[in-house]
Amino acid sequence: MSELILHHYPTSPFSEKIRLILGAKKLDWHSVHIPMLMPKPDAIALTGGYRRTPFMQIGADIYCDTALICDVLEHMAPEPALYPESHKGLARVLAQWGDTTLFMAAMAYNFQPKGALSIFPDPEQLKLFGQDRAAMRNNAPRFPAPDATAAYKSYLRRIANMLEAQPYLLGESPCIADYAVYHPLWFSRTRMPIMADILNATPQVLAWMDRMAAIGHGTSVKMTAEEAIEVANAATPQDLGHEAFQDEHGIALGSQVAIAAESFGLEPTTGELVAATRTRYTLRREDERAGTVHVHFPRIGFILKKAEG
Repeated sequence: MSELILHHYPTSPFSEKIRLILGAKKLDWHSVHIPMLMPKPDAIALTGGYRRTPFMQIGADIYCDTALICDVLEHMAPEPALYPESHKGLARVLAQWGDTTLFMAAMAYNFQPKGALSIFPDPEQLKLFGQDRAAMRNNAPRFPAPDATAAYKSYLRRIANMLEAQPYLLGESPCIADYAVYHPLWFSRTRMPIMADILNATPQVLAWMDRMAAIGHGTSVKMTAEEAIEVANAATPQDLGHEAFQDEHGIALGSQVAIAAESFGLEPTTGELVAATRTRYTLRREDERAGTVHVHFPRIGFILKKAEG
């Protein structure tokens, strides 16, 4: 198998989720740092439009969204399990809450003026960041800070309740729920320490965070974006002949389609639909730098349409 390449940047919360899982599964990986803000020409050469962070590359296969990345990593290294048999469904549902509802409350709390200025002391940089993230959410209103603060405090109490009789959210070992719930709190604690006092009221949560941080990121080797693109160009995407086709749209395989997130980061990726399973979509696309690549998306959280024109 080709090397595993994570395209990320150090302060990205969702990247921290994947870095910890790589560490837990003791997988060696290559680290490609990508820009926090657009433009991202090297990333777009691989994804075709998808701009969220992180994404994962194995040869000429590009995996978008951390939910799908986690599934791929679980297949590569089943132990320690992200989805324990005893509570597989519950773990996935709790993880989805962590990645969405909890994350949005935490970020709205973190990026109050005091927090935002601690990361972007340059007003021009802060302005550019605000414009970039507004574009990602299609200029939808932000969660008001007072409401976000109240929600975040409530969520932290609920997380603490889950830790009263066990070291991790659903038992004796961390599962996908722990990684998804951890990363928004990690951002508050380590990337915006000026905002971290909100965590002090829940010492059970702080102790759990210490256990999660101790997992570490495993072993990584730096790689440039250009080198990663060369890896894709030299590789052949995996064979998808065995994938069962599940048609929910009346769109045949071989059609030109566009796939975009249903919320936040709405830039579409277009290409030929070459797989649509019960859990994911795959597009084949051509890029003058990356060559022929397969770009994979989870069904949940993404919208498939016929390409216009």
